[in-house]
Formats: sequence, C-alpha cells, structure tokens
Amino acid sequence: MKLFQQMLVAGVAVSLVTPLASQAADMNFEGINSYSRSSKKKKAKRFDSNTFINKVDKEFANTQQKAQQNIFEAGAFSETTTMGGSAVFAATQIKNANDVNSSASESFQTMYTYTLDLNTSFTGDDNLYARLRAGNGKVSNGSFYEKTAFYHTDTYSGNKIDALAVDKLWYEFPIGNSEQFTGFVGPKIENYYMYAAPVSIYRPGFHKAFKLGSLSGAFGASTAMGAGVKYTADNGFAASTNIVSKGAKSASGLYTDEDASKWDTMLAYTQDQYHLSLTVSRQHNKWNSYSYYATDAVSGKIDADTNATAYALRAYWRPEETGSFIPDVSFGYDVLTLEGQAGAAKVKEAKSYFVGLGWHDIFQDSDYIGFGFGQPLTTTGTVNGDDNVDAELDPMMWELSYSFKVNDSITMIPAVFGGYDIQSWTDEDYFGAALTTKFKF
Repeated sequence: MKLFQQMLVAGVAVSLVTPLASQAADMNFEGINSYSRSSKKKKAKRFDSNTFINKVDKEFANTQQKAQQNIFEAGAFSETTTMGGSAVFAATQIKNANDVNSSASESFQTMYTYTLDLNTSFTGDDNLYARLRAGNGKVSNGSFYEKTAFYHTDTYSGNKIDALAVDKLWYEFPIGNSEQFTGFVGPKIENYYMYAAPVSIYRPGFHKAFKLGSLSGAFGASTAMGAGVKYTADNGFAASTNIVSKGAKSASGLYTDEDASKWDTMLAYTQDQYHLSLTVSRQHNKWNSYSYYATDAVSGKIDADTNATAYALRAYWRPEETGSFIPDVSFGYDVLTLEGQAGAAKVKEAKSYFVGLGWHDIFQDSDYIGFGFGQPLTTTGTVNGDDNVDAELDPMMWELSYSFKVNDSITMIPAVFGGYDIQSWTDEDYFGAALTTKFKF
C-alpha cells in the first residue's frame, strides 16, 4: 500500500475512534454487558458511515436544548413577579406652534413611547415596582415637549432618546399590622404616586398639563428619590405626607439648603360618586415643576434660591350611571406663593384653575368623550405689590378628545387642542390636532 493510501486509512480510523473515545467516560458498562448477553441470539446490528454522524448530531442538539432550558430557568422571573407593558404612537400638527416656541415647527410630526411595568411581591402585601421606558418625544423644538402649550400626556422625558432605561423604581409596603397605613420609599418616584387618593377622573386626550386636575402649583412633579406614608380609613377619609428630593443622589444631600425638594401633605375624603381634597406643597430651592401648567412669566423667571408654598383644591363628581348626556366633572384650583424673589417685577403670587368634563359609553361600551379647559398659573402679584401683571393676556388652554377601543388591547384617541397667551410676549392663538394609539399587553 502506498504511503498516501496508508495515511488516508489511518485518518479515517482516527475519525471513527475519536467520538467513541470522547464518550467512554459516560458509558454505562453494566448496561453494555446486559446488552451483550441479550443480543447473542440476535442478528448483529449493521453500522454504516452515517451512524456516528447522526448520533453526534442528535446528542449535540439535545445538549443545546438543555442549555437553553437552563439559561431560561436561570433568568426567569420569580413566581411573584408580573410584567405588563404598553406602546404609544402619536402624530400631531400644530398651527402657529412657532408663536409659542420660536424654534418649533408647524410640520406634521410623530413620536412613540414604549413601557414595561414590573411588579414583585415578597410577602404578599408589599410591592416592588419598576418601570422601564423608551421614547423619542423629548425634542426641544418638537410638537410633544413644549411646556405648557403642547406637552403630550405620554411623552417620555428621559435624558436619552430611544434608550430603554429605568424610569420609575420604588417599594410599597404595609406599616405594622394595620392595613390602613402604607409606606413608600424609592430612588425614582414622584410625589403624586404617594398621595392619599386619586384626585381627578378626567382623562387627558393630549395635554399632560390636565392630569390630576392640572399639574399646577402643588401637583407639578419631578422624578427623584422619595419617601412617604399614606393612611386610608374605611369611611372614605385619607391622608398622606411625602417628600421627593433631587439632592439626595448628589453632594447636596437630602433636605439641605442646597437641595431642590418638594414636600406634599394631603387630606382627602372620597365616596363612590365624589371626591374632595386639599393639598399643601412646600417647595425648596427653585422647584419649578409646575411649569407643566404655567405661563412663562411664572415658570421662567424664578430665582435660584426661591422657595414656594402651594395650595391645591381638588374635587370631582360623577353620575350614578354612564351612557347619559350628564358628564362627570373634575375641578382643580391652585395658589402658588413664592418667597425669596429678588426684583420688584418678579412673581410673588400666581393662581390657576382647571375644569374637565367626561362622558362615558356614549356611542359604544368603554368609549369616552373628554373636554378640558382652564387657565394655567398666571401672575396675580409681584414683589413690588402689582397684581394681574399679565391678566391682559388672559391665558387659556383647552382640548377635546374621543377615546374608543378597537379591541381589548388597542385604544385610539383623536383630539384637537389649543390655547393662547401661554407665553407672556405673544397673544397669538395656536391650534393642533393629534391622533394617539395605545397598545397594552
């Protein structure tokens, strides 16, 4: 036999022996002996060139499958963790948008928000909540992010556009053995998640400013480290107090002179058809998140060391049955007093109001017609004693929307909205139309 042929035969022999040798350590020799004894009278099994290849392929596939199962089991949620989510698509076009923001455009624009909600319980009575969110609505010259005039209710205000990030994170737990006291603590929370009771039943169709009976003097919020406690009685009375601090995650520290913080306390009474509450908000070191619902004269001219106290009255009423032409009514009224302003013309006091009307189940089950309007925080007093310094502008905002379900998971909301005199230097009107589609899963 020639040398070349000898090398070829040797290579084939080695390739056949190698997979057998690699599996020798895993062989069941007792099983092999049993097989040998029981197969003496049977015809010997014939092997061919595909026998070992098929065996190796099958074992490799089984190994991969087991590895994938192990990875899934290792990364799976605990049995007490649930996940849900939503996606929002929105499109809008706003006439005279550049009269409110000189860099804004009247062009047709779109945006999205994608949200994942995770809830985990460790005792059955507590809850760890995490919200992951991504979106692209935060554009300084866009049609979804202009406070106060056209900030969409689902705009994601995260620092990185199109980046999924932890947007909310807090822990909620019972205090002691009582079911009436609930505690909150977390690195990413807003004051209104810790309030004693829901304060409005109006559903904004476009304006985020119209949430909670308006995100005005007391209810304008910002995500930061927070903690609070809530008490709910069986007879409808409830109370809460909570604080959110931006300085807690920096060298400024919690509740120091350098800390920008907000401390809210609420007393509420709620029954099936109505609600009434009063909230006092103490705001430190230029906390101006009320800019969601304020003229530029109020939100844009606040000194760095300014503190504020805000009072918020909220109420709502709804009829016993839906489907009639009698709407539910939500009302909000805020008074904001600023302290430490330097300059005679600076704002010292501002007021706002909001009215929201809602009709349920008018054309089909689960539909909703909403009409909201109001005056954002408007200057009613300055440091030198002048009042109604921008009353001649008579600022106003409004929206009209219709919400209906395409199916159990998809809701569409066409809306029209507008306003005037939101910025102190212009009396131009603006008008917009929007279509929002929400997917829940």
